[in-house]
Amino acid sequence: MEMQQEGNQQQGSEVSPNQTIYINNLNEKVKLDELKKSLNEVFIQFGKILEVLAFKTLKHKGQAWVVFEEAKSASTAIAKMNDFPFYDKRMRIQYAKTKSDVVAKADGTFVPREKRKRHEERAGGKKKKDQHHDSAQMGMANSAYPSVYGTAPPLSQVPYPAGVKPILPEAPAPPNNILFVQNLPHDTTPMMIQMFFCQYPGFKEVRMVEAKPGIAFVEYADEMQSTVAMQGLQGFKIQQDPMLITYAKK
Repeated sequence: MEMQQEGNQQQGSEVSPNQTIYINNLNEKVKLDELKKSLNEVFIQFGKILEVLAFKTLKHKGQAWVVFEEAKSASTAIAKMNDFPFYDKRMRIQYAKTKSDVVAKADGTFVPREKRKRHEERAGGKKKKDQHHDSAQMGMANSAYPSVYGTAPPLSQVPYPAGVKPILPEAPAPPNNILFVQNLPHDTTPMMIQMFFCQYPGFKEVRMVEAKPGIAFVEYADEMQSTVAMQGLQGFKIQQDPMLITYAKK
């Protein structure tokens, strides 16, 4: 389901908070299906998602829209996830300028695409609006952001969630270069885990045990680098599940 056409707004004008977020600076090499699934799993922690939109067209590469059921979910997602590393690039997130079709149908403002097209052509402003939209989004994409290793993710200091206890061995393992990651959704893939942990220096590989879904081992070059990654991602949620990270028992 497509997004409604962007409105003709002045550059720098404020976009009112709404339930849809616009994301750009996404890695264009990631397959569309994987991108949409990963976005859903990362953002569902902030509230119910109605749909995730991403397109193959050249104009929309590196971009996506996530439509929440409530505007407060979108606000929290922007506050927590803007500038977060995602497939080796930092997401840039803002409120979408227009409603998705699913929202417009729900609130009674939906206009069929053909009628919108005829109306825009009569107004004579379609081409101008398209050019404005492209230039505005390109301007955002050229903004300077800090190095991927310069700062920790926005959720970096999250402790173990209340009421959730890690499944620890009888004696906690001493600090070492391999992390033991628990409480993962059972459909989590090594690629998804790598997406989060490879942002930290010294990352080497992810190993998962097919017979034991929900856990993974992440190896770094040394224990100092593994410790930084553990502190940065402790409690980060994939879907609704907070990651529980300890040192692996060798």
